[in-house]
Amino acid sequence: MKFCLVMPFLILCCAAVSMTCLGDNTNEVKDAPILFKKIAIPDRLLSKSQYGTFGGDIRIGDLTSNGKMDFLVYRTVDGVKPCFIGAFNLKGEVLWQKGQGGKQPTRPGPVAICDIDGDGETEVICFFHDPTVSSPSDSLKDVIVQILDGKTGKLKKSVHPKEFDSLQGSGANWVHQRILIANLRGQPTPCDFIVKLGKTTLAFDSDLKVLWTYTNPWEQYSRCPAYIPCVGDIDGDGKDEVNGGYFMLDDDGAVLWEKQLGRNMDSVAIAEWDSGKLRAFGSGYGHVMDHKGNVILKLGEKLVPHGQELRVGRFDYSVPGQQMMIRYNGHTPEVMLISQLGKVLRRFRINESPNNTGMETIYWHGPGAAALLYNGGTLWKGNGTKFSDLPELPKVKGDKKMGWYHCIPVDAFESPGEEVLVYNPWDRYVLLYTKQSQKGATFKKFEAGPRQYNVRLMD
Repeated sequence: MKFCLVMPFLILCCAAVSMTCLGDNTNEVKDAPILFKKIAIPDRLLSKSQYGTFGGDIRIGDLTSNGKMDFLVYRTVDGVKPCFIGAFNLKGEVLWQKGQGGKQPTRPGPVAICDIDGDGETEVICFFHDPTVSSPSDSLKDVIVQILDGKTGKLKKSVHPKEFDSLQGSGANWVHQRILIANLRGQPTPCDFIVKLGKTTLAFDSDLKVLWTYTNPWEQYSRCPAYIPCVGDIDGDGKDEVNGGYFMLDDDGAVLWEKQLGRNMDSVAIAEWDSGKLRAFGSGYGHVMDHKGNVILKLGEKLVPHGQELRVGRFDYSVPGQQMMIRYNGHTPEVMLISQLGKVLRRFRINESPNNTGMETIYWHGPGAAALLYNGGTLWKGNGTKFSDLPELPKVKGDKKMGWYHCIPVDAFESPGEEVLVYNPWDRYVLLYTKQSQKGATFKKFEAGPRQYNVRLMD
């Protein structure tokens, strides 16, 4: 009798557990990523190498100003000097192309898409190689700065800044030449940009006039400022400041603070932290600073011997406030989640990725839910568990320094949450991932923001 009574009870319990698990799995499946669209780079915009047919580095924006997402692919000479740019749309149709040839960029480089003059039409801001000028690979004497019409690629403005002539391979991170769109003059929209070339940071306006330059005093590897600075209005005056990890520059280039804070200041950010206040983040020893240089938080060398990457977001909703996810031990899969009070919430290992870089904060479920961490084709939860791999992702190819999958967060559909745009510069496809519930969705008007035109793309 006891056996007969217990067995139905166990069966009911197992059924309940199964239904609960089924419900959890269903929710997971519903939210899991699917490949929504695979955009082929047009054949005539491709090149060939020992790794096969490939495109190169990618940028996104609304080039035709019609509310739709478009793409640029570009290649370089000397690793950092763009010599070919090709534009195409979501259908894989060529919009225009400029220049010829080129090899894989050494790192994501000086090409950006933005309405830089505020006229409602999108432009391409880029460096471009001048083949008529003879110059060594570590010199910028053969580089001009250009603004191109987004629709046609036609030249709107061009200049060779005289400041370029004195810059030659200076600094430990010369190859990290990234154009960052900024609002340095308090305009209704960002109409300026900065670029760091070795030790020197230059600021330009929309007429390509050099507004100011700043040269930092450090260039020794692992004891130099961030490879790629970042911009943001940290003091709330309506104009952007520049966080270089070892320095903070005001909108006019004036030094707000200058400190050699820690080794391997590879990654920086300006983001909300305590009570919604914008703070400056630096991966070297895990620093959080205010705009005056006061230390809000320092994790220290013992916790962060080599801060390779950091990203800010609310990854764990059981803990109040924003959090810092930091790759704390160099080019390894080891990460830590840090609270606002500096508490180590957890340590865990994420997936291996080429060069063990490529993290990004993704608001997959919308701004009111816990953020996910992207890394090399996988999405991770803040509790240290894998959310999902991106399906149908081709195997990594290319050399380890440019073989990772770059991730650009986008907001492509009406429902809450971001989508993930992924590409491998050694491949010929751009892949857009969304949730399974968005399988039949249609695109909404595309509006690029700082997470698109100033996408971090590796630190």
